[in-house]
Amino acid sequence: MNISEAIADISSTGDLLERALKLAGLVSALFAEAGYRLIIVGGSAIEFYTEGGYMSGDIDFCRLELRMPLRLAQDIMARLGATGGPRNWRVCGLFVDMLGVLENESNAPMRTIETPYGPVTLMPRELALVERVLAAYYPQPSDEALKTAKQMMASSLDDPSTDWGEVERLAAMPGFNILGELRRLKAEVENG
Repeated sequence: MNISEAIADISSTGDLLERALKLAGLVSALFAEAGYRLIIVGGSAIEFYTEGGYMSGDIDFCRLELRMPLRLAQDIMARLGATGGPRNWRVCGLFVDMLGVLENESNAPMRTIETPYGPVTLMPRELALVERVLAAYYPQPSDEALKTAKQMMASSLDDPSTDWGEVERLAAMPGFNILGELRRLKAEVENG
């Protein structure tokens, strides 16, 4: 893979969602070559699941492995011409954040999206949805977070692969405890 050609292509991509997907694919591929599997989480996963209905403004990665040398991450990101670090960089007009080890309470599968520069792996849709519903109501209700939760709910309702049993199991867990809120929001989105 010619990294300079990929960076030129990504930088010239006008659509921000497409640019983020391409960059996520390139970053994922380079870290995979070094033996580290990256998972897209948080708002970035929501951005990709809603196909740009929600735009996060950065790409949030977690890793599956416990440890990754910071120097290795700096060296990989330097190959892309990134600035910053050691956990947050700017490249191709986007921010890339390395958040740590993935916390995944879900039994649902992660999803993969193919990009021109390699596959990207997203946290389970079910977990992303439950996290967004939690953020919409706690620590206090937020109209902005509620709007994002509704977008993720609508996207999940449109995806036949969404495991609603798993969504409800996660929402009922003591660590989330939002089953009632989730059910009300689901009904509102379904009827709205």
